[in-house]
Amino acid sequence: MDAFLVALMSVWNDSGFNAFTVGNAIMMLVGIVLLYLALSKGFEPLLLTPIAFGCILANVPKTGFESDPGIMQVILYGINNEVFPPLIFLGVGAMTDFGPRIANPKTLLLGAAAQAGVFVALIGALLLGFDMREAASIGIIGGADGPTAIYLTMKMAPHLLGAIAVAAYSYMSLVPLIQPPIMKLFTSVADRKIVMEQLRPVTHFERMVFPVVTTIFISLLLPPVCSLIGMLMLGNLFREAGCLDRLSDTAQNSLMNIVTIMLATGTGLTMKAESFLNYQTILIICLGLIAFAGGTAAGVLFGQVMKFADGGKTNPLIGSAGVSAVPMAARVSQIVGQKANPGNFLLMHAMGPNVAGVIGTAVAAGTMLAMIGPAPIK
Repeated sequence: MDAFLVALMSVWNDSGFNAFTVGNAIMMLVGIVLLYLALSKGFEPLLLTPIAFGCILANVPKTGFESDPGIMQVILYGINNEVFPPLIFLGVGAMTDFGPRIANPKTLLLGAAAQAGVFVALIGALLLGFDMREAASIGIIGGADGPTAIYLTMKMAPHLLGAIAVAAYSYMSLVPLIQPPIMKLFTSVADRKIVMEQLRPVTHFERMVFPVVTTIFISLLLPPVCSLIGMLMLGNLFREAGCLDRLSDTAQNSLMNIVTIMLATGTGLTMKAESFLNYQTILIICLGLIAFAGGTAAGVLFGQVMKFADGGKTNPLIGSAGVSAVPMAARVSQIVGQKANPGNFLLMHAMGPNVAGVIGTAVAAGTMLAMIGPAPIK
């Protein structure tokens, strides 16, 4: 009997139950709620599902994920060493048509204007007591670009990665709920009914030159984001070359899916109770919403400026797509515009600022890295 009790105690001491805390239980519940939102409500299920499951795994005590060799070490290495975000950008580039951006160059300004939310949230974070690097990482949520948010946070404030990644991806998934009220607030019915002229055809030469020139210029201007911009444009070159269909297909599908699983699960693995359950997380969630709403509002308001400047040819709704959530934000512009005017087709026009927003968010991240610098290596 004594031997049985000793064996039983040994099993108990080695089990996760022995070290399981209330915080672990709360975070597992958070993971379950995120799973519910992803699988039952359709909130960005491809991203939120592995994030949620990673959150559950992260709060199982004594797993050895951070110390024992294995697949979890590979995933965490990819997160901690910025491997996955550039690979995600490769897939995004291969999936995205840059034609609307090339055909209407002024939409670059809408993508730039939508980055205002990044700096609004940065200032708010500073006022709430976050240091400069933490504030920069929080502000980038306003770009609605999960990979860029993860990339910048791992360089500047890795201890905030879980909260920032969850906020970024959550607001990306909530674009259809958050953006329309803001868009309607800053536009009239007449504005939303504006029908834009059909975009000019973009030549194959232009499509080939754009990714090369953009990579060279932005990388020389902001070397810290060379990997993000370079991979984004390389993916687009695969798409447009016409002789690289196998590479384009791999980047868009199998590689994109594998890296998404790795990146999202690794993000969830950072959501440990001891680093996630604190007042800073609540502040980050709130500041992220301010950043996202501010970026949407700034894009629409600059759309109004553009409408005034070109004599009413620009529908200001497309400015909301400058927040970078490709292609969801562009689809929201289309939906809101079509509700006001069933004959309105804004999708391709909105893809211009949407693509510009992807580039703009990367530029904003690179600017902050260049001006502030990454966190010291401990």
